[in-house]
Amino acid sequence: MTVCDARCFALEGGGVLEEITLAYETWGTLDASASNAILVCHALTGDAHAAGPSGAGQRTDGWWNDMIGPGLALDTDRYFIVCVNALGGCQGTTGPMSIHPADGRPYGARFPVVSTRDIVRTQALLADGLGIDRWLSVVGGSMGGMQVLEWAVMYPDRLVSLASIASSASSSPLQIGWSEVGRLAIIQDPKWNGGDYYDAAPGEGPHQGLMLARRIAQIHYRSDKSLADRFGRSTVDRLDTFGLWDRFQVESYLDYHGQKLARRFDANSYLVLNKVMDLHDVGRGRDGSAAALARVKVPSLVVSIDSDTLYTPRQQRELVDDLRVGGADVRYETIHSDHGHDGFLIEFEQLNPVLDRFLSEQAKS
Repeated sequence: MTVCDARCFALEGGGVLEEITLAYETWGTLDASASNAILVCHALTGDAHAAGPSGAGQRTDGWWNDMIGPGLALDTDRYFIVCVNALGGCQGTTGPMSIHPADGRPYGARFPVVSTRDIVRTQALLADGLGIDRWLSVVGGSMGGMQVLEWAVMYPDRLVSLASIASSASSSPLQIGWSEVGRLAIIQDPKWNGGDYYDAAPGEGPHQGLMLARRIAQIHYRSDKSLADRFGRSTVDRLDTFGLWDRFQVESYLDYHGQKLARRFDANSYLVLNKVMDLHDVGRGRDGSAAALARVKVPSLVVSIDSDTLYTPRQQRELVDDLRVGGADVRYETIHSDHGHDGFLIEFEQLNPVLDRFLSEQAKS
């Protein structure tokens, strides 16, 4: 879908995009009243391919395969599921890899700063194009949960319910600190070349910087117990004599995830979307989070991962308190997991029934 009008697309931070293209996927069938539509919002390195196998144009299987489909919480026999690649991404939606109209070259580092609110506005444009006036629910985890909350504050009459998982009303100093370290890893790679690397020969882009950013992130996406149980102190190399770069198994694991991301994701998009998360604050310009969340009157599901040390249960409890003060009917659930923040991408046996019960209630009301 391509969106362009006389005003173009003005961003919250002051940038302007003359035209935007949105890549999205859908599952299920929109009913005659367009009342069964659910928007799924993806996390930092996700995309519109939330469900389905890898194949042409899709390097990986759907990132929420075990949540979307017949008989699952996001039941495609009952609901019409939509997922949109976020503005600034690299999987079909306009982002740094897109062509700048001024010179026919990729935007690169010239791509403007994007906010959660900008992403939500693009999703609202897509909803208009699909004929969806009101979502039955808006659902997402991590960065996706940020979009969920902005939807409820920006367009309170355009959703029936919301489900925010392992997310927060605003990013914390800890989260911002981790994000900055990851971004610095990318821009300090000499092959980042100021963001102008799209003409580089294969293998000559800032892959090492992106891999390092992912290694850093993977550590705090998981928990101490998860890594200890999986790897302990097992090694890749023999430690009969000590070599500075002899590796433990956990290091090999981090290498794998770094390489995996570098094969499918753009470093400039990582910078843009990572900054989206840092800028996230539903209270910005609205007299604080409590005042902003007082606008939310729809039934709300907030889910914590009990071992999450990045988006902590404390933040979800604060979110619940602010929503309840504003008068929203809030359900608060905790997923018990050893996997840390990534639990929302792993603990499907717990997450499916929690989300299914909530959505079924909304569909009946």
